[in-house]
Amino acid sequence: MSDRPSVKRVSAGALVLAIAALVFDRAAPADIASTQQLRGMPQQAVLTEYDPLFSNAEIMRRLLSPLTQVAVRHMLARTGKLLSRYPIDLTNEKFLVYVPSTAPPSRGYALLVFIPPWDQTFLPFGWASQLDRYGVILVSPASAGNTAAVLNRRVPLALSAETNIAREYPLDRQRVFIGGFSGGSGVALRIALGYPDVFRGALLNAGAAPLGGAYPLPRQDLFQRFRGTSHLVYVTGELDTTNLGGDAGSSQSMQDWCVFEVETHETTGAGHELMSAAAFGRALERLLSPAPADPARLGACRSRVQQELGEKLARAEALVAESRRAAARQLLLEIDERYGGLAAPRILDLARRCECGVAGS
Repeated sequence: MSDRPSVKRVSAGALVLAIAALVFDRAAPADIASTQQLRGMPQQAVLTEYDPLFSNAEIMRRLLSPLTQVAVRHMLARTGKLLSRYPIDLTNEKFLVYVPSTAPPSRGYALLVFIPPWDQTFLPFGWASQLDRYGVILVSPASAGNTAAVLNRRVPLALSAETNIAREYPLDRQRVFIGGFSGGSGVALRIALGYPDVFRGALLNAGAAPLGGAYPLPRQDLFQRFRGTSHLVYVTGELDTTNLGGDAGSSQSMQDWCVFEVETHETTGAGHELMSAAAFGRALERLLSPAPADPARLGACRSRVQQELGEKLARAEALVAESRRAAARQLLLEIDERYGGLAAPRILDLARRCECGVAGS
């Protein structure tokens, strides 16, 4: 038997995470203001500022469908509970912040809030040079991986990151984006959909799905803004067939819902993995160079969607008037899942009149 010690092989991804943990655990997190003096190096920071945009009430209004919102309110009323103001305590949270080594000469910084699928935070190899090149600040929350609750942690952590960076650094508001990898990509798309007044688009790396259902459509004013100003860039490895299919379904869904500034890109030779520095740079370039919207095309598509929704709501109203409660209930639930906030407030009135057990009615 050999006396040579056995060697345990470690994947490259695990090695990167381990090295990152060693780097960031050596020093206590810095206050966000101190990162102003530490440009060009990733820093672990504590963010302290709150904003109503990531309060429980606002997250619920923006990210839940109308009937789901009513159901939550009925549940709270039945149990005698109240929503806390905020779902997170920022004093307990940590964020990775990277500020480019040189400030943009004229325009403010661009910003990318990036949601990972794991709880650790690290700056992927080669990304710093791309962030420097395009003048992009990157901020990524820790303890926001796929096992974390979406509405109670991943969403408010991402929104708090944007709030704090915006208060500390001069930003170009037309170049503020949300992004993520794998499960984090899906959360990023949901945030982009509900907060188009904050983020101007999304970088979706290997994880997306069609609108509706898991991604409830927001109310009319927000969705109209999403259609007109958001730019979406999908990046997935050519060997990651599952997520390539997800990209195809998601991007087609965008076209169906009149969201036309959408690009899909395959990374040659890559599987289900975080995009390389080169792919990241290409994605940033595309994200920062949106094409102008076509008002005529957008208007025609929007009219089509509104007509379809109007016909379904009229059918539901007829069922309610005929006291066909089971059929009315089924149709209202289908409308709520597919059209989300676009169906409000009319769907709420129909739910009350139906008296068919929809959302506590």
